[in-house]
Amino acid sequence: MIGKRIQTIRKEKGLSLSDLAAKAGIAKSYLSSIERDIQSNPSVQFLEKIAAVLDISVQSLINAGANEDSLDPEWIKLAQEAAESGVSKEQFREFLEFTKWQIEQRKNNENE
Repeated sequence: MIGKRIQTIRKEKGLSLSDLAAKAGIAKSYLSSIERDIQSNPSVQFLEKIAAVLDISVQSLINAGANEDSLDPEWIKLAQEAAESGVSKEQFREFLEFTKWQIEQRKNNENE
C-alpha cells in the first residue's frame, strides 16, 4: 500500500513523521492515518507534496511495490480517458505544473 511505501521512504531519508508533515505542509494526523492505511486514497496534491519533500517522483511513489488493487480505479480510468482523447504525456505534465503553480500562488496570496 502507498502508506507503507511513504513510511519506508520517510524512514530511509531519516525523517520523523512530524518532520515530513511540517516540510510538506500537511497535518501530522493525516499523514499518520495514510501511513497506517486508515486512509488509503490520498489526493494527488498530497502525493505531490510528499514526493517533493522525499525527493522522488509521484510516479515512483505510487508504482514502486504497488499492486493493481492499491491504485484507485478512478485515477486509472481518468488517465486512460486522457490518453484516448489525445492528451499527450507532455500536455498532462504541463497541466500538472500549471496547477501546482496556481496552488503555490494561492498559498503566497494567503500568506501576505
